[in-house]
Amino acid sequence: MVDEPRTPASGLPLRLAEDDLERPSSARVYDFLLGGTSHGAVDRHLGRELIDAEPLVVPIVRENRSFLRRAVTFLAHAGIDQFLDLGSGIPTMGNTHEVARRVVPDARVAYVDVDPVAVAHGELLLGRTTGVTVSRGDLRRPDDVLGTPAVRDVLDLDRPVGLLLFSVLQHLPDGEEARAVVAEYLSHLVAGSALAVSHLSGDDPRVDVDAVRRLSTAYPRGGITPRSAGDLAGIIAGVELVAPGLVFAAQWRPEPRRVGEPDGEPCCGHRAAVGFVPAR
Repeated sequence: MVDEPRTPASGLPLRLAEDDLERPSSARVYDFLLGGTSHGAVDRHLGRELIDAEPLVVPIVRENRSFLRRAVTFLAHAGIDQFLDLGSGIPTMGNTHEVARRVVPDARVAYVDVDPVAVAHGELLLGRTTGVTVSRGDLRRPDDVLGTPAVRDVLDLDRPVGLLLFSVLQHLPDGEEARAVVAEYLSHLVAGSALAVSHLSGDDPRVDVDAVRRLSTAYPRGGITPRSAGDLAGIIAGVELVAPGLVFAAQWRPEPRRVGEPDGEPCCGHRAAVGFVPAR
């Protein structure tokens, strides 16, 4: 993909620029909300609409990214040295392999996303980084994802793997499908593997989830489905959660407040948890 001719404006393959940049993508809008640069005008437009409709959306995505950093760091210290990041978006702005390699210098990461533009951006950003791959795949098809050469070449499924599902399960509208998909991935992982998950909450009174849901219908694959804490608990029932369990992302092992950092309530929006696959 990265060997195709590129447009001077984006650096992306011409075919992608023609076919996939006319509608906003959740990965690129997320990058915009994080303050990144891997997005286009259509993504910025939707991002600004989201901010206008729900001003907390920027703190929400930043807190989700902070949870990624804390969760991956925790798992790396716990001995996990390989990660499958599903719905990874564009691997920039504090990505998984950079975080993991602060603890385990040779940690291996397979990024997978369904958005071809996000994957193309990822290929450009990652270059030939050893032990890290990015590939296109639909998380609803675990066998296909796990059989992809880019995943097989990086991950050894006979050893513990950290399965990462950050802010992606909300793109599956059917809760039973989401539960089955997570269970299928976990069935391929050995005991001692781990799951880290965050999900837009459907029962957080601080957030206008109806506005976020309505605007997200602009995505090519449809709008998002926020879920309650109880619904998410059922989806991830196959792992043994570590303390503090299933909580708002800001409450999951928060970092100490820095000297001089202003007081304030932590943000909101995502429920989050980390758990380990038990012995079968």
